[in-house]
Amino acid sequence: MSLLVPLAPDPTAALGRRNPVAKLTAAVVVLLGLVVTSDPLTPALLLAVELAVLPLTGVRAATLLRRTWPLLISVSGIAITNMVVVNGGQVLLDLRFADVTSHGVESAGAVWLRLLAITLPGIVVLATTDPMDMADALVQCWHAPARFAYGALAALRLLPLLSADWQKIALARRARGLDAGRSPVAALRLFGSQTFAVLVASIRRGVRLATAMEARGFDSGSERSVARPQPMRPADWWLIAATVVVVLLVTAVSVGADTWSPALGG
Repeated sequence: MSLLVPLAPDPTAALGRRNPVAKLTAAVVVLLGLVVTSDPLTPALLLAVELAVLPLTGVRAATLLRRTWPLLISVSGIAITNMVVVNGGQVLLDLRFADVTSHGVESAGAVWLRLLAITLPGIVVLATTDPMDMADALVQCWHAPARFAYGALAALRLLPLLSADWQKIALARRARGLDAGRSPVAALRLFGSQTFAVLVASIRRGVRLATAMEARGFDSGSERSVARPQPMRPADWWLIAATVVVVLLVTAVSVGADTWSPALGG
């Protein structure tokens, strides 16, 4: 649930002030540059660049690490699974049920780096962008349907409430003496029931919000005015162009080092 809590970055940071659509486009460019390759060098170089420009986003590295540790565990789990599944090359470790090979370790490292390099820009974009500004920019710059954009805005606004609901339900159950103790089975059962309770609460809140939006004429079909303009400034276009150049340069370095390989059929 810590992933749902806002990171509260510095609003005066250079990249934090950019247009939400520009930041989102830059993140998509990085995604496209990584999904087409399976080598470890390309994501490693892009991840190094992302960490180098992290101070310009206004997000502190310590805060980012403290809030996103569940994501790091998930990515590491995927990498470990990939290491055990992929075979080939020299056998490094015999686990009886599977062999850890050199190709498996290389594939796990590439997957781990690629997932981190893909998720980090998305997390930074969400952390440095106000949901209201994102919805306005999607409608004005990408001409996205208002029903989709402001529906997504409502969903983003409700995400932090999931964390609050989780804490309140946990405290309420603890006050009633519903504690898992030391039993793993009881802990798993308590986790499942608490997750279901949070899901029910979120569905109820979503239904109330949808009813309120419909009652206020959200889907009336009338033309809407712009209260908060989100223009694309020259610095926003420079951000997108710089991201494209960096992705192309990193890919060129990987090709020159003879490590680049396509993700499919390579």
